[in-house]
Amino acid sequence: MMLLRGPRPWRPRRPPTLSIPARAGPRPPTPQVLYMKLCENLKYYQSHLYSTVVPPDEVTVNYRHGLPLITLTLPSRKERCQFVVKPMLSTVGSFLQDLQNEDKGIKTAAVFTADGNEIAGSTLMEILLMNDFKLVINKITYDVQCPKKEKLSSEHATEMENMKSLVNRLFTALHLEEFQKKREHHLLEKIDHLKGQLHPLEEMKATIEARSESKTSGLLWGGLALLSVQGGALAWLTWWVYSWDIMEPVTYFITFANSMVFFAYFLVTRQDYTYSAIKSRQFLHFFHKKSKRQHFDVVQYNKLKEDLAKTKESLNEVRRSLYLPTQVEELNEKN
Repeated sequence: MMLLRGPRPWRPRRPPTLSIPARAGPRPPTPQVLYMKLCENLKYYQSHLYSTVVPPDEVTVNYRHGLPLITLTLPSRKERCQFVVKPMLSTVGSFLQDLQNEDKGIKTAAVFTADGNEIAGSTLMEILLMNDFKLVINKITYDVQCPKKEKLSSEHATEMENMKSLVNRLFTALHLEEFQKKREHHLLEKIDHLKGQLHPLEEMKATIEARSESKTSGLLWGGLALLSVQGGALAWLTWWVYSWDIMEPVTYFITFANSMVFFAYFLVTRQDYTYSAIKSRQFLHFFHKKSKRQHFDVVQYNKLKEDLAKTKESLNEVRRSLYLPTQVEELNEKN
């Protein structure tokens, strides 16, 4: 006999939950999204939400990837243009030239300090960007505020200097041969130019030297003839007119007079009385005298000769670093 159970008492049940499969990674953060309703002009709402809009005529200086970025409005096209500056290489003059090359409407451009002093064009941009300055374009002045850069520590500054020195040495080592070849070509062109200037002067100098040499030789032969006449006259007076007892004192005084003349020559010229020195001195006297008559510039000629000698010496040094000694001799013979 089965006994039927009465109704079960009612119990509250929890609602069934859906099983969610586990994810491989962590749960991503809830995205923060800014919703903005655009009405009329967008830039006015952006200015309230982010920052003030830069005026269209303002010149700004910012740093991007470690390089200064100067932004300004070109006067002709009314467009904003950015100029990337290399502080260690660019100068104020090159920057102003870049402005004029970009916009042909820029007639005048200059840079002044905050107190109104003009900055030279050879000043490095690194020095200029240390302080605020004024940029004047077509007589319109723009006040430029430069952001302050953090000062480097002494250790970091030393590391930067060592890095610059290393880069410079690497650049020199990699491009030394190319630089030396360019220098060799430049020196060869300079030698050709100097030789072209010296060629007419050399021809004129050769003509003057030939005339001076002939005149000096004639003077020497004239001196020999004068001495021959003097010796003949003394012999004639000694053996045909007077006796040796009378002419001996005369020859003594003539010899003493010649010694006085030689000593006077030394006092005037500060040179020994030698025939080679007398010839050289007389040759130079005739040479400079004829040079003035024919308008031969001795100073310019000497300067060109010195420049040519220095250039040839520099060329030999360059070739010694590029070629072998035998090749240097062959090249010098060709030149």
